[in-house]
Amino acid sequence: MTKRIVFISLFFTLLFNCTVTEQPKFLGIENIKVVNSNIESITFKAEALFTNPNDVGGVLKAEDLKVYVNNTEVATVVSDEFKVPSKENFTIPLIVAVASDSIIDKKNLGSLLGSLISQKLKVQYKGEIKYKVLGYSSTYTVDKTQDIKIKL
Repeated sequence: MTKRIVFISLFFTLLFNCTVTEQPKFLGIENIKVVNSNIESITFKAEALFTNPNDVGGVLKAEDLKVYVNNTEVATVVSDEFKVPSKENFTIPLIVAVASDSIIDKKNLGSLLGSLISQKLKVQYKGEIKYKVLGYSSTYTVDKTQDIKIKL
């Protein structure tokens, strides 16, 4: 009987001493860049920045996060679940490979020619990242646009 009371007391002490009152804070999207390009595809990478003030981690996953190039939807970010570290600042890589021919279409041809002349592409990440911990979930809205220099 005393072991059970000690165990229950220990459980509640640990439960109430752990910080789980806040969800991790989404600080934004940074460092959107081209990491690889060839005739067949262009690979973009961005970093989602977070800080977790809690003693408990959880998981984050990009869901329905779209990538637009020159205002044309070209891809959806597919990611595995990312384990959130406790009491830390951290980044999640958002990598997507885009088929080169998906950027070149008739309605986007004018902006593509303008991009080639200026050597810049307008890249936008837009959608949601979901956070889950202990049966609780929340969603972060992502909407970041950045002009990316391209090398010819």
